[in-house]
Amino acid sequence: MQTKSGVIVVLSGPSGSGKSSLMKRVEDKLDNYYISISTTTRPARNQEINGEDYLFISKEEFLKDIRDNCFLEHAVVHGNYYGTSIRPVQTALQEGRLVLFDIDVQGHAAIRDKFPDIITSIFITTPSLAELKHRLSGRATETNEIMQERLNIAKKELLHIKEYDYVLVNDDFEQTVNALLDIIQAAKLKKPAAEIDDFVSKWLQN
Repeated sequence: MQTKSGVIVVLSGPSGSGKSSLMKRVEDKLDNYYISISTTTRPARNQEINGEDYLFISKEEFLKDIRDNCFLEHAVVHGNYYGTSIRPVQTALQEGRLVLFDIDVQGHAAIRDKFPDIITSIFITTPSLAELKHRLSGRATETNEIMQERLNIAKKELLHIKEYDYVLVNDDFEQTVNALLDIIQAAKLKKPAAEIDDFVSKWLQN
């Protein structure tokens, strides 16, 4: 069954679980893909590049985009606005590309609601809460207050883990990379319901 329709793979998990590192590693082994870049009002961190890591805009611009229905989903995280522009996602899917998301549990729910038959979701986590705290401490980029807030959010995110198709415990990085690639390859075989219905109709006519 040949098709040009694209598919979606969503990665979620606590800050510090390794989602960004995993995403960067698998990029080199994929083709015909689009990585959805979030728009945010938070300041850029060291070495982050506007248009590559995030689209950094003002709160006023973000609120205008909300009013103009430009976002597939949006949320407030740690006091800053984050959102996913719907236009580039729709374009990539129409081109038959794999669309990758690194997004929180709220975003996952919104995307699954809009694209239920072409989404594969993966929850990335550390082996334990203690390990997550260790990794966040090792980054040395946040205050103790922000780190504690991230840990509290992580506890809440874990309550949504059953909503995902797969769970990967990022203990051994290389093993997690390989498992992620296997899941992505399987996800690329998904077909939207309308396309399957069309195939069945044609099959019965021949």
